[in-house]
Amino acid sequence: MYLAIKHLHVTCVVLSGLGFLLRGMWMLTGSRRLQHRLTRVLPHIVDSLLLGSALALAAMIAQYPFFASWVTAKVFGLIAYILLGTVALKRGPTLAIRGVAFAAAIAVFLWIVSVALTKDPLGYLAAGGAV
Repeated sequence: MYLAIKHLHVTCVVLSGLGFLLRGMWMLTGSRRLQHRLTRVLPHIVDSLLLGSALALAAMIAQYPFFASWVTAKVFGLIAYILLGTVALKRGPTLAIRGVAFAAAIAVFLWIVSVALTKDPLGYLAAGGAV
């Protein structure tokens, strides 16, 4: 069961990241596709599956925020990613601010992935730690 949930989680990570990249590109180019119903609904479905699988995995391996430093780092990274993503796709008052928030959100997303891969709260920021 663990492997099935882990595969679901990794698949959702990839789909969520690619979906964010696509929506960010549409935001930067002013595409009307950003307002399509599927574009607004599908990310919530993928991200709900992502969160649910993350919670299941954390319970299965007994690694919880505030007890496992790398899991705590991922949670705080997720909060930063969500806030930056909201500025990038919805709340940024100018295209320049949205663009900077988009780039920062991508950097945070990649950092979260690197934390997951290394089990190090610094992820790719660790000294000499290339993922």
